[in-house]
Amino acid sequence: MSREFFDLLPTHNSHRWYLPVAREIAAGPPDRLFLFGGVGLGAAIAAMERTLDRPVIWATAQYASFARLGSVVDFDVREVNVGNSLTQAQVVAHIHDKAILTISAALGQRSGPSDQWLRPEPAPPPMECPEVHHWRRNDSPIDGRIEKRLIAGRFPTGEPIAGRGDTGRVRLWVRSREGVPASARFLAVVADFVVEATSQSLGRYAGGNSLDNTIRFGPIVESEWLLCDLEIEAIHNGITHGTMKIYSEGGVLMATASQSLILRLHSAEGQSQPPGHDNAR
Repeated sequence: MSREFFDLLPTHNSHRWYLPVAREIAAGPPDRLFLFGGVGLGAAIAAMERTLDRPVIWATAQYASFARLGSVVDFDVREVNVGNSLTQAQVVAHIHDKAILTISAALGQRSGPSDQWLRPEPAPPPMECPEVHHWRRNDSPIDGRIEKRLIAGRFPTGEPIAGRGDTGRVRLWVRSREGVPASARFLAVVADFVVEATSQSLGRYAGGNSLDNTIRFGPIVESEWLLCDLEIEAIHNGITHGTMKIYSEGGVLMATASQSLILRLHSAEGQSQPPGHDNAR
C-alpha cells in the first residue's frame, strides 16, 4: 500500500471520514499550529475518491476557519449528480457543527485523446539546485516534511531581502522527505505552497492565509521530484492571487492550481505587521 502524507480514517458511515490534526500536518507559529490548508483539500479528495471509487478531475476548496492542533475534522461526502462516467460531489469538513472548509469537485474518466501543450522550461537536476527553507526556519512542522530546491527566483531563508521582484515567479523542485509518491492527494498538499512566491514578488517577508484553492489534474505519473512553477499574478486590497503548475521530472503537466490568500506581512523576526494576523503563515 502506498504511503500517504496524512492519515484519513474511515467511520461506520461510508460517506464520512475523519482526520486528527497532528503536528506533522500542521502549519503556523509553534504556539498557534493549525491544519495546513493543502492537507485539508487533499483529505477531501481522498474521502471522495474512496467513497465514490472514481478519480478526481478537479476540486476547489473554500477555507472558512482553522482546525487547531489536537482537534478532529470530519469529512462528509455528498453526491450531487451521478452519471455513467462522471460524478459531481461536495464535501463539508467540520469540527462538530463548525465548518472548516467546503469542497466541490468532479470525479470520473472518459475515453478520448490525451495531449499536452504547456511545457516546463529547462531546469538543472534537483541535486544541483540549492536547498531552501521557509524563512522562519521550518518552525511549521509540515515545512520540515517537504524538501524544496530553488531553480529560479528569490526565496528568503533568513537573509535580508529588498526590492520588488521583476516578476512574481519562483520555480522549485519539491519532494516528500518520506518518499510519499505523486498522487492527487499529495499534489493538493504541494499546491498550497503558492504563498511561498509572495516574498519574491514584494521583496520582503510575507505570507498569507488561504481563502480558496482550486486544482485541476492531468495524468499523474510516477515521479520522485515535482517541478513547481509558482507565480504571484497580482496583489490588491490586501489579497494575493497566485498560481502553480506542477510537472513531473519528465515534464508531464500533472496539475494546475490557483489560489487567493489574505496577505500577511512580517518582520525578519517573523512577527506579523499590519495587516498582520495571529494565524499568519
